[in-house]
Amino acid sequence: MQPVNLTPRTAFQSRTTSEVDIELKLNLDGTGQADIKTGLAFLDHMLTALVKHSRIDLQLIASGDLHVDDHHTVEDCAMVLGRALGQALGDGRGITRFGYAFVPLDEALARAVVDLSGRPWPSVKLGLTREMLGQVATENLEHFLNSLAIEGRFALHVNLLSGTNDHHRAEAAFKAVALALGQAIQRKSTDIPSTKGTL
Repeated sequence: MQPVNLTPRTAFQSRTTSEVDIELKLNLDGTGQADIKTGLAFLDHMLTALVKHSRIDLQLIASGDLHVDDHHTVEDCAMVLGRALGQALGDGRGITRFGYAFVPLDEALARAVVDLSGRPWPSVKLGLTREMLGQVATENLEHFLNSLAIEGRFALHVNLLSGTNDHHRAEAAFKAVALALGQAIQRKSTDIPSTKGTL
């Protein structure tokens, strides 16, 4: 068995536009520590769950045009996080690459499957019915996961299999993504996990 590559997998990303100002620090080999302040409490809640259950460390501080609405902040946080994931993974040498999880939260059940393939392909179907959760439009939670996969250049399939409470359904989805991503980023060798020799 080949030794596992222990090179630190960290990233720093920032994004400043007329709509947002974001700074992010990421450590893929963390313990689930979160320092997240986006100005949107429900988004902070979802991202804290994502960090906790994937066991990455994340510091994300965002200031956005929330006087307009939540869209730019949610979208750009996803973009910056996706880019940081790609930066920290590098060429993907040694990673497990694939991950999947089923997560229940009371009556809700979510499934997430990840392939850190280098090819962006989001298929996210949350089916949330409420217009808002806190200050976040539910359509933007789905948009967050789509943007994360696109900017992170990985395949992400997320489905809500059951449930009636949209808070439970959204949280189960983010926790399922966390567990699947946590599996996929684990390092087990020094090989590139592809028959092509590259991701």
